[in-house]
Amino acid sequence: MEDLKIIEGIGPKIEELLNREGIRTIEQLADTSIIRIAAILKKAGPRFQIQNPTSWPKQALLARDQKWDELEQLKRLILSGKE
Repeated sequence: MEDLKIIEGIGPKIEELLNREGIRTIEQLADTSIIRIAAILKKAGPRFQIQNPTSWPKQALLARDQKWDELEQLKRLILSGKE
């Protein structure tokens, strides 16, 4: 298993949810549709439904390709509300 928490918006609880659904690596996260991720969050309840997973696959692609500077830039945009 890899640390999915390097993705902005994924904390320990969401990482646990994703792991239970078979998403255990950055590669698997990059290949998972936003629709499936949203369904996982919805099934987990209201506490998780507020998360916006739309950038998670893109962030995972950058991490998979070891584009750390680009990932950090994207995370800054997300945190500032511009992504």
